[in-house]
Amino acid sequence: MKFKILLVDDEPNVLSALKRQLRGDYDVETSEDPTLAIRALNNKVPFAAVISDFRMPKMNGIEFLKEVRKRSPETTRIMLTGYADLDNAIRAVNDGHVFRFLTKPCENEVLLENLKEGVDQYELVTGKRILLEKTLKGSVELLGEITSLVKPEAGARINRVRRYVRYLAEKKGVKDFWRYDIATMLSQLGTLILPPGTLDILLEGKELNPEQLQMFEMHPVIAKSLVAKLPRLEAIAEMISYQLKGFDGSGTPRDAVKGEKIPLGGRILRIALDYDLQLQHEDNPKKAFANIEEVSELYDPELLYYLEGMLGVEARYVVKELGIDELYPGMILYEDVASTQGAMLLRKSLELDKDKIDRIHMFASKIGIKLPLLVLTSK
Repeated sequence: MKFKILLVDDEPNVLSALKRQLRGDYDVETSEDPTLAIRALNNKVPFAAVISDFRMPKMNGIEFLKEVRKRSPETTRIMLTGYADLDNAIRAVNDGHVFRFLTKPCENEVLLENLKEGVDQYELVTGKRILLEKTLKGSVELLGEITSLVKPEAGARINRVRRYVRYLAEKKGVKDFWRYDIATMLSQLGTLILPPGTLDILLEGKELNPEQLQMFEMHPVIAKSLVAKLPRLEAIAEMISYQLKGFDGSGTPRDAVKGEKIPLGGRILRIALDYDLQLQHEDNPKKAFANIEEVSELYDPELLYYLEGMLGVEARYVVKELGIDELYPGMILYEDVASTQGAMLLRKSLELDKDKIDRIHMFASKIGIKLPLLVLTSK
């Protein structure tokens, strides 16, 4: 696959000559208008490099490349101009963060060599990002699997709550949703320290004794200390640490932070986890929400409003009896999936995705499962 290159110059003849030089090695797009070229940056396939003239109407090359950097920071930026004075070069490097500054006319070999180095730089930057993302994703999935293996009830709770967090975060219009999803996946990591049965007591609606309560209140801080050790997860660790904090300032951590000063991720986790807990007690969304409303001072009022709206969305689901071949992502388990021997395999309230459906097929072929399956699906 050829890398995409964008050429911007207000002289059509220059663009044609450059395109002829480069089209054998790259997928080349051109534009005579820098303001129109900016729109091209919104394409799904990013440009590996942009070569821009300096002197152009409407917007000079430095202004244009600053905008390129803002919209596509990984794209390598090269300035090509006949006005090669020192001041322009310094401004191009400092303001536009330009990778190379070349003069016109530029020999083919020089242009190709510098462009190749620019594309290599793009590959290096994007490769590093992809490696970090895969490492991060693998680390999060590993920690989530460990949590589910050691504390199955915590793993099941994570899977239920992710749906609520996704809905509330979308309503809040967050841009970096992945942070909230990871915070949810790692929110129960600290429960690994809890004595066996502690989460079951909570889920059954019973009260913890003082020792159990003290340990339970510690679990977000423990999760924070573990998550903060992973690269780029400091903000996520902060979200996790505030999952038991009330909007009125009550709860843990016992600090002066309250209201909108609590990280949004912490506020979302608090209401999502509490709603899930109430839903396990009541097994009825309206009753569960009514219990939440009784202590409304604990929750962000806007999130409480959105949560009520979510009840209307979920009310549009109907219960269906299905075979395993009729399952598809987005359905929600209405009852536990159990083996023919009665062992619980997947807990109710989990949202199905491809991995969970594949797991159900594997269970069916290896040990057998009770059919039909009861699921919630949209009307």
